[in-house]
Amino acid sequence: MRPRPTPPPAAEPGDVLAEAVGLHIRLGAREVLAGVDATVRAGEVLALVGPNGAGKSTLLGALAADLPAAAGVVRIHGRPAGEWPAAELALRRAVLPQAASLSFPFTVEEVVRMGRAPWAGTEREDEDDVAVAAAMGAAEVAGFAVRPFSALSGGERARVALARVLAQRAPLLLLDEPTAALDLRHQELVLRVCRERARAGDAVVVVLHDLGLAAAYAHRVAILSAGRVVADGPPAGIFDERVLSEVYRQPIEVFPHPLTGAVLISPIRDS
Repeated sequence: MRPRPTPPPAAEPGDVLAEAVGLHIRLGAREVLAGVDATVRAGEVLALVGPNGAGKSTLLGALAADLPAAAGVVRIHGRPAGEWPAAELALRRAVLPQAASLSFPFTVEEVVRMGRAPWAGTEREDEDDVAVAAAMGAAEVAGFAVRPFSALSGGERARVALARVLAQRAPLLLLDEPTAALDLRHQELVLRVCRERARAGDAVVVVLHDLGLAAAYAHRVAILSAGRVVADGPPAGIFDERVLSEVYRQPIEVFPHPLTGAVLISPIRDS
């Protein structure tokens, strides 16, 4: 009989739940990440931003232990990523990929309940119903719990996929472009949920294209360009007009909100 997987101990704020050190990733002949360092801490939302092809999703996949390193190391909860058995890893990190598709006619609630699979056979198995209900409420999908997942719009599917990740209740959440298919209201909802999970002690890594959302909700931002991290820190400190304009190859201005002083970012357009 296989031993039961052991749930991770509760993390303290600031604990490192994942890190990449000198990370190189190759996909085919192309080096996608070239010597990247990244640290993911409990109690923080870390946003990965940068232009298309910068390596954001690749870094997220490496931190999830889904992509092997050509050089360097990824550690999850202090242990090299490749050393974790799959069952143990699933209790420690939950991953939201860019696209969600299913071949069978599962209902929304059944899809969300899939997030509880790692806890089967553990002492927290009896939390399934509470975890599923809470996740569906947080993602605002409880209203169509019995609908087939295949009948949903793209934005509804994205929220159901997020609910599945939340139901998993892993302390490390890795979300790849969770707002891409969402309207403005639900983009804000997703980032508020990220903040709430960080406030509760989780570590959240989120790939974003919207710099405004990153500035508003992330505790730290890593700006990637051509497979390297060119800046890492609080958004107010690293969202610099020169850096952003160079990275995105588009003139960008950064200025304070006239009422709150929060960082605002806007492309400079021809009049």
